[in-house]
Amino acid sequence: MAASTDSAMDISASISGILNEKYCPNHLQVLKTFTSALRDQEYRDAVEEEAFCSLLKVLSGLCEELQSAAGEDDGLQLQMAAECFRGQRNACVQSARNQVLLRELGFIDVSLKILSLLQTINLEGRDGIFEPLRCGIQFLGNLAVGNQECKDDIWQLSFPDPLLQLLSVDDEKTVSYASMVLHTCLDEAKVEQLAEPNNIHLALKVMELCRTQPDLDWTVLIATQHFLKSSALVENMYSGMSHLERVTLLELLSAQLGEGDSEDSGIPPSVARFLACCFQKGCGAVLTLASGSASSDEEALTVISLLDVLCEMTSDHSQFMFLQDHPELLTTTVELLEQVHALGKASKNVFSTAQNFSSFSPGEDCSSSSPSISFKAHLIRLIGNLCHSNGNNKNKVRELEGIPLILDNCNIDSNNPFISQWAIFAIRNLLEHNKENQELVAALESRGTADYSALRELGFQVEERDGSLLLKPVKKDT
Repeated sequence: MAASTDSAMDISASISGILNEKYCPNHLQVLKTFTSALRDQEYRDAVEEEAFCSLLKVLSGLCEELQSAAGEDDGLQLQMAAECFRGQRNACVQSARNQVLLRELGFIDVSLKILSLLQTINLEGRDGIFEPLRCGIQFLGNLAVGNQECKDDIWQLSFPDPLLQLLSVDDEKTVSYASMVLHTCLDEAKVEQLAEPNNIHLALKVMELCRTQPDLDWTVLIATQHFLKSSALVENMYSGMSHLERVTLLELLSAQLGEGDSEDSGIPPSVARFLACCFQKGCGAVLTLASGSASSDEEALTVISLLDVLCEMTSDHSQFMFLQDHPELLTTTVELLEQVHALGKASKNVFSTAQNFSSFSPGEDCSSSSPSISFKAHLIRLIGNLCHSNGNNKNKVRELEGIPLILDNCNIDSNNPFISQWAIFAIRNLLEHNKENQELVAALESRGTADYSALRELGFQVEERDGSLLLKPVKKDT
């Protein structure tokens, strides 16, 4: 039932009365009555501006009280601040009129001052500040929903340090609500502001939360829906990140590629170029894994994650197929495959072929054993992708002597699940419509330098037909 006109006036008068008296529990009850009344749509639509003016004066007075009390005996003030925020929060629900009123009256500025002040109060039990913090941030979230002017004002008054402080509070709900406000306010122009050197620390904080609190949905949405769409921000964040933070960024990017439209993932081509350059520049770090030194694992894991992203980008994502022509990417990949394959043959290490399938339980993620698991398989996958329907790259792989190298990796390998399938895929792409490559494979077979037994065990054979070599399934005896 809607509050009557008389009761609405009584509530407004009661709020005004708080201003002339020392705070007491009865004042908290007045605020609770106002908060409760604002849950009603009719009351929200009819509440007078004067009631909000009085509420703002109470809020401003609480701000002064909290500042002067310095944490001493301010429990009632904290409760009253939380109740003010609840009332403001309720007032904004499905009410554009009240959103405009509260913004124009100056609630955003005072609320942010209190939120900042709350983080400096030195209480014996910090839990006392969390309730007003949570309610105040929820108010900002409700104020911003569907109102661009409110979003812009909140951004102007809270970016970047106040938002960073709220994301750093040691309270999961506070951080979640602050992330929600940040997500609501963000747009393309604001993301570009985040990319500036003086502001990048806020973006890095969001990415840190993605790594340390993966169940915090709002930060993941901020990263995938906003951050990954800005090449400037991705590049600046990547440069300022630790290797583990880079892995988190790359994992989010890979997940976005897997979920998005194959024709438009929302990730700019310039991001793909940047990551390809990072892979080429740093890929040698993965070779240190052969020594078994744990100190280099983090850098190597970044290289492995870069490779995974490049594989995903060149698999059924037409907007990234320009990577087939990226300078030296194919050459780097073939040469790296040659290096890790040689290391695996020279001594027993993580790059050596293994048949130790018994160490993996059914359904277990074998990548937990070593960061190098599937690395060779993914190098071959990337080579196959870069050669798909690309004559120049097919020729380049032949010139780099990559075809015998790939054929030598057709054996089943527990360190590289599905490597034989990716090798078959790559060989098929290399032979398709390329007579020189077909002749090379035929010559390898006639000289006995190509071992096709592994292919035959997998149910494939190389067959010559009309002067061309085809990779085809072997017919089983019935």
